[in-house]
Amino acid sequence: MRVPRKRLLQLGAVLTLGAVVVVFTTFASAASGSADHVRWDITHLAGGAPPGPITPGGSASATAANGGGTITLTGTGTFVAPASGGGSNAVTGGGNWTTSAPYAGSGTYKVVELADWEFASFQAPPPVFVDLIGDAKNKPANGNAVMRIEFSDGSHGVLTVGCHGPAAPAGIFEGIAVTKGYTTYYITPAPVAGDPNGRTLFHVRV
Repeated sequence: MRVPRKRLLQLGAVLTLGAVVVVFTTFASAASGSADHVRWDITHLAGGAPPGPITPGGSASATAANGGGTITLTGTGTFVAPASGGGSNAVTGGGNWTTSAPYAGSGTYKVVELADWEFASFQAPPPVFVDLIGDAKNKPANGNAVMRIEFSDGSHGVLTVGCHGPAAPAGIFEGIAVTKGYTTYYITPAPVAGDPNGRTLFHVRV
């Protein structure tokens, strides 16, 4: 059976349009599914209030239940979070740790693995803080990251970094939560106005 030329042209146009849609959908999926390149910092906020400036080199603390004492960390690092979610060995960084009685001690720690990264939102422009860490290609972001860490005394643990900055949705804490061996430093105080410490920040490459 012979198909009219007009019908063939219409069919060709439909197939071409479909191919274009598939190509654009594929590119869009690839773009939205790209890995996140993230820097995290336990920050120092000059003056303890906006506009700061905010820089690396601060500290943050968390307390253990049932008289387990307090842990204080400094730290910075990077990780690459796969688009598929889950963990990654593409990590760098660490810092110093200090614990109070009954498990008093101090030393260094290093990040050995990313367990999970949950991006929440980019922080709202115009910047609330004078950001001396990021740049035009590394934007401040809200979210949380869970990382496996090793302590210099041979113990192991998990570091959770949470950042609840401008434009963050509800449900994210600001600061750190840490396990060191069986001790769970999960009581995280809110940042105190006037205190330059107790805050964190993510920067995501765009």
